[in-house]
Amino acid sequence: MKTNTTTRPQDWLEGRRLRAWELKAQGWRQRAIARALGVTEGAVSQWMKRGREGGVEALRRRPAPGPTPKLTDAQRTHLWALLAKGAEHFGFIGAVWTTKRVATLIQREFGVRYHPAHVSRLVRELGWSVQKPIQQATQRDEATLERWRQERWPALKKTRTAKLT
Repeated sequence: MKTNTTTRPQDWLEGRRLRAWELKAQGWRQRAIARALGVTEGAVSQWMKRGREGGVEALRRRPAPGPTPKLTDAQRTHLWALLAKGAEHFGFIGAVWTTKRVATLIQREFGVRYHPAHVSRLVRELGWSVQKPIQQATQRDEATLERWRQERWPALKKTRTAKLT
């Protein structure tokens, strides 16, 4: 059993597996290894099997693979270029990219459906940020609002009263 545990473990669980491998290489029995590391003999047995079949690397931490991405790297690059053209280029009113708009664009261009909540993660990975459109009433009159702020608001605004000591 050749042991190459010179590289540092990524976490304590990996360290424990590597330590079990080292102890086995020193001639320890599985029961003694289990007692020393505070695990079951079955766990040590599984680790030793993995070590025999795949070497020390088989005892290292493996990140969960997760699902395969729906868009390829080339499609993500193309999406970045599409976003750079602006939302109005694709028939949206206003230049703002919302998650729903990006999800619609992805479905139109690539035939892939994404939930808008996931689109925000995807867009951030591309170096963009999703925006929220400013929604204002169509009958909003800026001149009237400004006049109200100048004339009426000062009379309504509370002023700080001085403390009496």
